[in-house]
Amino acid sequence: MKKNERIADLIKNRFGLATSAGEDMQGSDELANILNHRTHRRYLDKPVPDELLEVLLGAAFSAPAKSDLQQASVVVIRDKDKQEAIANMIPAMPWLRTCPVLMVFLGDSRRIRRICEMRNKPFANDHLDAFLNAAVDAGLVLMNFIRAAEAVGLGCCPISVIRNHIDEVAELLELPDFVFPVAGMTAGYPSEDGYLSLRLPPAVNVHINSYNDSQLEPEIDSYDKRRDAIFSIPQEKQRKVEEFGVANFYGWSEDKARQVSSKERDQLAAYLVKKGFNLG
Repeated sequence: MKKNERIADLIKNRFGLATSAGEDMQGSDELANILNHRTHRRYLDKPVPDELLEVLLGAAFSAPAKSDLQQASVVVIRDKDKQEAIANMIPAMPWLRTCPVLMVFLGDSRRIRRICEMRNKPFANDHLDAFLNAAVDAGLVLMNFIRAAEAVGLGCCPISVIRNHIDEVAELLELPDFVFPVAGMTAGYPSEDGYLSLRLPPAVNVHINSYNDSQLEPEIDSYDKRRDAIFSIPQEKQRKVEEFGVANFYGWSEDKARQVSSKERDQLAAYLVKKGFNLG
Protein backbone atom coordinates (compact mmCIF):
# COMPACT_ATOMS: atom_id res chain seq x y z
CA MET A 1 0.00 0.00 0.00
CA LYS A 2 1.27 3.44 -0.89
CA LYS A 3 1.44 5.97 1.89
CA ASN A 4 -1.56 8.33 1.94
CA GLU A 5 -3.37 6.30 -0.70
CA ARG A 6 -7.04 7.27 -0.87
CA ILE A 7 -9.69 4.90 0.38
CA ALA A 8 -11.41 5.16 -3.02
CA ASP A 9 -8.25 3.83 -4.68
CA LEU A 10 -8.02 0.93 -2.25
CA ILE A 11 -11.66 0.05 -2.93
CA LYS A 12 -10.99 0.16 -6.67
CA ASN A 13 -8.00 -2.14 -6.24
CA ARG A 14 -10.10 -4.59 -4.24
CA PHE A 15 -13.15 -4.73 -6.52
CA GLY A 16 -11.78 -3.60 -9.87
CA LEU A 17 -14.42 -0.86 -10.08
CA ALA A 18 -14.05 2.90 -9.77
CA THR A 19 -16.03 4.51 -6.97
CA SER A 20 -16.62 7.94 -5.52
CA ALA A 21 -16.91 6.43 -2.04
CA GLY A 22 -13.88 7.41 -0.01
CA GLU A 23 -12.54 9.95 -2.52
CA ASP A 24 -11.98 12.48 0.24
CA MET A 25 -10.65 9.93 2.75
CA GLN A 26 -6.99 9.13 3.25
CA GLY A 27 -6.27 5.55 4.20
CA SER A 28 -6.25 5.26 7.97
CA ASP A 29 -4.06 2.39 9.09
CA GLU A 30 -6.98 0.19 10.09
CA LEU A 31 -9.19 0.84 7.06
CA ALA A 32 -6.25 0.55 4.69
CA ASN A 33 -5.12 -2.75 6.22
CA ILE A 34 -8.61 -4.19 5.87
CA LEU A 35 -9.04 -3.11 2.25
CA ASN A 36 -5.51 -4.20 1.38
CA HIS A 37 -5.82 -7.64 3.02
CA ARG A 38 -4.04 -10.47 1.27
CA THR A 39 -3.17 -14.03 2.20
CA HIS A 40 0.45 -14.95 2.98
CA ARG A 41 1.70 -18.51 2.69
CA ARG A 42 5.46 -17.96 2.63
CA TYR A 43 7.28 -16.71 5.71
CA LEU A 44 10.75 -15.65 6.75
CA ASP A 45 12.71 -18.00 8.97
CA LYS A 46 12.05 -15.71 11.89
CA PRO A 47 10.12 -16.67 15.02
CA VAL A 48 7.13 -14.72 16.25
CA PRO A 49 7.90 -13.75 19.87
CA ASP A 50 5.67 -15.42 22.47
CA GLU A 51 4.77 -12.07 24.00
CA LEU A 52 3.65 -10.72 20.62
CA LEU A 53 1.53 -13.82 20.02
CA GLU A 54 -0.04 -13.32 23.45
CA VAL A 55 -0.93 -9.74 22.49
CA LEU A 56 -2.41 -10.85 19.17
CA LEU A 57 -4.51 -13.54 20.81
CA GLY A 58 -5.69 -10.99 23.35
CA ALA A 59 -6.83 -8.83 20.45
CA ALA A 60 -8.41 -11.85 18.78
CA PHE A 61 -10.51 -12.73 21.80
CA SER A 62 -11.67 -9.12 22.08
CA ALA A 63 -14.03 -9.93 19.20
CA PRO A 64 -17.80 -9.74 19.68
CA ALA A 65 -19.36 -12.86 21.17
CA LYS A 66 -22.95 -14.02 20.93
CA SER A 67 -24.72 -13.01 24.17
CA ASP A 68 -21.28 -12.72 25.81
CA LEU A 69 -21.17 -16.54 25.94
CA GLN A 70 -17.63 -16.51 24.47
CA GLN A 71 -17.80 -19.88 22.72
CA ALA A 72 -14.45 -19.91 20.93
CA SER A 73 -11.09 -21.44 21.79
CA VAL A 74 -7.76 -21.91 20.05
CA VAL A 75 -5.02 -24.52 20.19
CA VAL A 76 -1.54 -23.10 19.59
CA ILE A 77 0.57 -25.93 18.24
CA ARG A 78 4.12 -25.81 19.58
CA ASP A 79 4.81 -29.55 19.41
CA LYS A 80 6.76 -30.14 16.19
CA ASP A 81 5.48 -33.70 15.90
CA LYS A 82 1.90 -32.44 15.92
CA GLN A 83 2.74 -29.75 13.38
CA GLU A 84 4.33 -32.41 11.20
CA ALA A 85 1.27 -34.62 11.57
CA ILE A 86 -1.06 -31.85 10.37
CA ALA A 87 1.30 -31.05 7.49
CA ASN A 88 1.24 -34.72 6.47
CA MET A 89 -2.56 -34.64 6.33
CA ILE A 90 -2.43 -31.77 3.82
CA PRO A 91 0.59 -32.31 1.53
CA ALA A 92 -0.67 -29.67 -0.93
CA MET A 93 0.18 -27.00 1.67
CA PRO A 94 3.91 -27.43 2.36
CA TRP A 95 4.12 -24.18 4.35
CA LEU A 96 2.29 -25.94 7.20
CA ARG A 97 5.50 -27.81 7.94
CA THR A 98 7.68 -24.74 8.46
CA CYS A 99 5.37 -21.85 9.36
CA PRO A 100 6.47 -19.98 12.51
CA VAL A 101 2.97 -20.14 14.03
CA LEU A 102 0.35 -22.85 13.55
CA MET A 103 -2.97 -22.73 15.37
CA VAL A 104 -6.41 -24.28 15.16
CA PHE A 105 -9.43 -22.13 16.01
CA LEU A 106 -12.28 -24.01 17.65
CA GLY A 107 -15.98 -23.65 18.20
CA ASP A 108 -16.42 -24.41 21.90
CA SER A 109 -19.87 -25.26 23.24
CA ARG A 110 -18.33 -27.36 26.01
CA ARG A 111 -17.40 -24.48 28.30
CA ILE A 112 -20.91 -23.05 28.75
CA ARG A 113 -22.29 -26.55 29.32
CA ARG A 114 -19.71 -27.13 32.05
CA ILE A 115 -20.57 -23.75 33.57
CA CYS A 116 -24.23 -24.82 33.70
CA GLU A 117 -23.15 -27.95 35.59
CA MET A 118 -20.99 -25.88 37.94
CA ARG A 119 -23.95 -23.61 38.76
CA ASN A 120 -26.53 -26.43 38.86
CA LYS A 121 -28.53 -25.04 35.97
CA PRO A 122 -29.91 -26.88 32.92
CA PHE A 123 -28.48 -26.22 29.48
CA ALA A 124 -31.77 -25.79 27.64
CA ASN A 125 -30.44 -24.92 24.17
CA ASP A 126 -29.26 -28.29 22.92
CA HIS A 127 -30.16 -27.76 19.25
CA LEU A 128 -28.58 -26.59 15.99
CA ASP A 129 -28.23 -22.98 17.13
CA ALA A 130 -25.75 -24.08 19.82
CA PHE A 131 -23.41 -25.27 17.07
CA LEU A 132 -23.98 -22.17 14.94
CA ASN A 133 -23.27 -19.78 17.81
CA ALA A 134 -19.96 -21.45 18.59
CA ALA A 135 -18.96 -21.55 14.91
CA VAL A 136 -19.69 -17.84 14.45
CA ASP A 137 -17.83 -16.92 17.65
CA ALA A 138 -14.79 -18.83 16.42
CA GLY A 139 -14.97 -17.12 13.02
CA LEU A 140 -15.06 -13.68 14.63
CA VAL A 141 -12.05 -14.49 16.82
CA LEU A 142 -10.16 -15.86 13.81
CA MET A 143 -10.82 -12.69 11.80
CA ASN A 144 -9.78 -10.48 14.70
CA PHE A 145 -6.50 -12.39 14.89
CA ILE A 146 -5.81 -11.75 11.22
CA ARG A 147 -6.49 -8.03 11.57
CA ALA A 148 -4.27 -7.76 14.64
CA ALA A 149 -1.47 -9.75 13.02
CA GLU A 150 -1.52 -7.65 9.86
CA ALA A 151 -1.42 -4.46 11.95
CA VAL A 152 2.02 -5.46 13.28
CA GLY A 153 3.42 -6.66 9.96
CA LEU A 154 2.62 -10.37 10.10
CA GLY A 155 0.90 -12.34 7.38
CA CYS A 156 -1.68 -15.11 7.84
CA CYS A 157 -3.37 -17.92 5.98
CA PRO A 158 -6.57 -19.56 7.28
CA ILE A 159 -6.72 -23.32 6.61
CA SER A 160 -10.31 -24.54 6.25
CA VAL A 161 -9.14 -27.80 4.67
CA ILE A 162 -8.35 -29.20 8.12
CA ARG A 163 -12.07 -30.02 8.25
CA ASN A 164 -11.40 -32.57 5.50
CA HIS A 165 -9.53 -34.42 8.25
CA ILE A 166 -11.74 -33.44 11.15
CA ASP A 167 -11.58 -36.75 13.03
CA GLU A 168 -7.80 -36.99 12.76
CA VAL A 169 -7.33 -33.36 13.82
CA ALA A 170 -9.71 -33.80 16.75
CA GLU A 171 -7.83 -36.88 17.92
CA LEU A 172 -4.45 -35.19 17.52
CA LEU A 173 -5.55 -32.15 19.52
CA GLU A 174 -7.53 -34.24 22.05
CA LEU A 175 -10.73 -32.31 21.48
CA PRO A 176 -13.51 -33.27 23.92
CA ASP A 177 -17.25 -33.40 23.29
CA PHE A 178 -18.92 -30.19 22.06
CA VAL A 179 -15.64 -28.80 20.64
CA PHE A 180 -14.90 -28.74 16.90
CA PRO A 181 -12.25 -27.32 14.55
CA VAL A 182 -13.36 -24.33 12.49
CA ALA A 183 -10.09 -23.57 10.70
CA GLY A 184 -6.36 -23.75 11.09
CA MET A 185 -4.19 -20.65 10.84
CA THR A 186 -0.59 -20.11 9.85
CA ALA A 187 1.18 -16.86 10.65
CA GLY A 188 4.62 -15.32 10.40
CA TYR A 189 6.65 -12.52 8.90
CA PRO A 190 5.93 -12.60 5.14
CA SER A 191 8.81 -13.35 2.80
CA GLU A 192 6.98 -11.77 -0.15
CA ASP A 193 3.91 -9.69 -0.94
CA GLY A 194 0.76 -11.74 -0.95
CA TYR A 195 -1.75 -11.75 -3.79
CA LEU A 196 -4.55 -9.16 -3.67
CA SER A 197 -7.64 -11.16 -4.62
CA LEU A 198 -10.30 -9.25 -6.53
CA ARG A 199 -13.61 -9.59 -4.67
CA LEU A 200 -17.19 -9.85 -5.87
CA PRO A 201 -18.72 -6.38 -6.30
CA PRO A 202 -21.18 -4.84 -3.84
CA ALA A 203 -23.87 -5.18 -6.53
CA VAL A 204 -23.76 -8.92 -5.83
CA ASN A 205 -23.48 -9.07 -2.06
CA VAL A 206 -25.02 -5.84 -0.72
CA HIS A 207 -28.84 -5.82 -0.73
CA ILE A 208 -31.06 -2.88 0.24
CA ASN A 209 -34.26 -3.67 2.17
CA SER A 210 -34.72 -7.08 0.53
CA TYR A 211 -32.65 -9.77 -1.15
CA ASN A 212 -32.37 -9.38 -4.92
CA ASP A 213 -30.07 -11.41 -7.17
CA SER A 214 -31.83 -10.65 -10.46
CA GLN A 215 -28.60 -9.26 -11.94
CA LEU A 216 -26.37 -12.06 -10.74
CA GLU A 217 -25.56 -13.53 -14.15
CA PRO A 218 -24.30 -10.33 -15.85
CA GLU A 219 -22.51 -9.24 -12.68
CA ILE A 220 -20.68 -12.56 -12.40
CA ASP A 221 -19.76 -12.49 -16.09
CA SER A 222 -18.30 -9.00 -15.66
CA TYR A 223 -16.48 -10.02 -12.50
CA ASP A 224 -14.97 -13.05 -14.25
CA LYS A 225 -13.58 -10.80 -16.99
CA ARG A 226 -12.17 -8.22 -14.55
CA ARG A 227 -10.49 -10.91 -12.51
CA ASP A 228 -9.14 -12.71 -15.57
CA ALA A 229 -7.60 -9.47 -16.83
CA ILE A 230 -5.51 -9.32 -13.65
CA PHE A 231 -4.70 -13.00 -13.28
CA SER A 232 -5.75 -15.56 -15.84
CA ILE A 233 -5.95 -19.14 -14.52
CA PRO A 234 -3.59 -21.20 -16.71
CA GLN A 235 -5.00 -24.16 -18.61
CA GLU A 236 -3.02 -26.66 -16.55
CA LYS A 237 -4.78 -25.38 -13.42
CA GLN A 238 -8.28 -26.04 -14.74
CA ARG A 239 -10.15 -28.48 -12.50
CA LYS A 240 -11.69 -31.79 -13.56
CA VAL A 241 -10.90 -31.56 -17.26
CA GLU A 242 -11.59 -35.30 -17.60
CA GLU A 243 -15.18 -34.66 -16.54
CA PHE A 244 -15.90 -31.17 -17.89
CA GLY A 245 -13.27 -30.67 -20.60
CA VAL A 246 -10.97 -27.70 -21.19
CA ALA A 247 -12.81 -24.37 -21.12
CA ASN A 248 -11.91 -21.72 -23.69
CA PHE A 249 -12.54 -19.10 -21.02
CA TYR A 250 -11.93 -20.31 -17.49
CA GLY A 251 -13.00 -17.64 -15.05
CA TRP A 252 -13.57 -17.60 -11.31
CA SER A 253 -17.17 -18.81 -11.56
CA GLU A 254 -16.26 -21.78 -13.77
CA ASP A 255 -13.46 -22.70 -11.38
CA LYS A 256 -15.67 -22.50 -8.29
CA ALA A 257 -18.57 -24.34 -9.93
CA ARG A 258 -16.20 -27.18 -10.77
CA GLN A 259 -14.75 -27.09 -7.26
CA VAL A 260 -18.09 -27.62 -5.53
CA SER A 261 -19.33 -30.21 -8.04
CA SER A 262 -17.84 -32.93 -5.83
CA LYS A 263 -18.75 -33.74 -2.24
CA GLU A 264 -16.41 -32.35 0.35
CA ARG A 265 -16.48 -32.51 4.16
CA ASP A 266 -19.77 -34.37 4.24
CA GLN A 267 -18.51 -36.09 7.39
CA LEU A 268 -18.97 -32.90 9.45
CA ALA A 269 -22.49 -33.67 10.67
CA ALA A 270 -21.47 -37.17 11.77
CA TYR A 271 -18.50 -35.72 13.66
CA LEU A 272 -20.69 -33.16 15.44
CA VAL A 273 -23.24 -35.78 16.44
CA LYS A 274 -20.44 -38.00 17.72
CA LYS A 275 -19.20 -35.06 19.78
CA GLY A 276 -22.63 -34.67 21.38
CA PHE A 277 -24.30 -31.95 19.30
CA ASN A 278 -28.02 -32.15 18.57
CA LEU A 279 -28.43 -30.78 15.05
CA GLY A 280 -32.22 -30.76 15.14
